[in-house]
Amino acid sequence: MKKLINSPESVVADALRGMAAAHPELAVLPEDGIVTRAEGPAAGTVALLSGGGSGHEPLHAGFVGRGMLAGAVAGPVFTSPVPDVIARATVAVDRGAGVLHIVKNYTGDVLNFTMAAEDAEDEGVAVARVLVDDDVAVAADAPGPGRRGTGATLFVEKIAGARAEEGAPLAEVAAVARKVVERSRSYGVALSSCTTPAKGSPNFELGEDEIELGIGIHGEPGRERRTLMTAADTARTLLDAVLDDLPEYAGDPVILLVNGLGGTPPAELYVMRAEAQRVLDERGVRVARSLVGNYVTSLDMAGCTFTLCRADEELLRLWDAPVDTPALRWGL
Repeated sequence: MKKLINSPESVVADALRGMAAAHPELAVLPEDGIVTRAEGPAAGTVALLSGGGSGHEPLHAGFVGRGMLAGAVAGPVFTSPVPDVIARATVAVDRGAGVLHIVKNYTGDVLNFTMAAEDAEDEGVAVARVLVDDDVAVAADAPGPGRRGTGATLFVEKIAGARAEEGAPLAEVAAVARKVVERSRSYGVALSSCTTPAKGSPNFELGEDEIELGIGIHGEPGRERRTLMTAADTARTLLDAVLDDLPEYAGDPVILLVNGLGGTPPAELYVMRAEAQRVLDERGVRVARSLVGNYVTSLDMAGCTFTLCRADEELLRLWDAPVDTPALRWGL
C-alpha cells in the first residue's frame, strides 16, 4: 500500500485540517469530524446535516455550503460517526427552524443518526430524517436492512438544500427530499477494489480481466462478476438495471450522474457519459441535466456508478438553484 498519509489513525483528522486550510468559509473541528458553514444558514431556515464514514469524498463535507448542507459529520473510514458527535453537530447547525438529517441506508448510520436525533430533540431541536436507498444492486424485497444509499445522496442534498434556502418549513424540505429518493435509482461497476488505510490490502480481489457489478461504496463485493466488457456494453448493463427499476412519470426527463469511485480518470467517465447518452436515447429517455465526476467515491476504487432521477419542473428548478460548496458550485 502506498498512500499520502501520516498514519491510518490520523488520516481523517489530517484531511479535515487540509480542508479547513483550503476553505476558510468552513468551520472545521478535525478531531471531532464536524464541518459546518462558518456563518451558517440564515436564521429561521431549515438546516441540512448529513455524514457517515469517511472515504467517499467529496461526499459529505465537500457539499457543505450555500444551497446544500449546513453541516456534515465525518466518521472513521467506512465507519459511522458516533451519536453524540452527530447530536452536537445537529444542535450547532440549527437556526430555529429544525434540522433535516440526510442518512444513507447503512445499519450504523441509521442507528447512530436515530439516537442522535433523539438527543438533539431533548435539546429542543426539531429533527426530521430522510433515508436514501437508491442502489438497485440490492433487491427491493431482499431480507435485511434494504437498499444501500449511494449516488442519489448528492441529488437529495442539492435539491433539498435549495428548498431550504427558499425558506420552506422542515416538513416541506423533508417532503422534497423524499420525493428525490422515490424517483432515483443507482447501479455501479468496479474494475478494482479499494484499499482502506487501516487494512492496507484490497477488500476483494479481481482478476486481470474481471469486473464486479453492483458493488457498494464501502468496498463490498457486488451482485455479479463478469469478464471485462467494452464501455458501451458496461453502460448498457448498468442503465438497463437502473431503468428497469426506475419509476415512470409520464413526460418527466432525468438528471443523470456519472460518478467516479475515486480511481477512474475523467476521460473514462466521459466515455461512459457518451455511452449513457446512446442508451438513454434508444430507450426514449431525455436527459435534462447531467453531472460527471468523482462525487460519491470509494477511496481509490476504479469504476463508476450511474444514478438517474426522474425530475419534474420543481426538481429541475431546485437543481438549477445557486450552490456554493467546495465540490459543487454554479448559478452564482
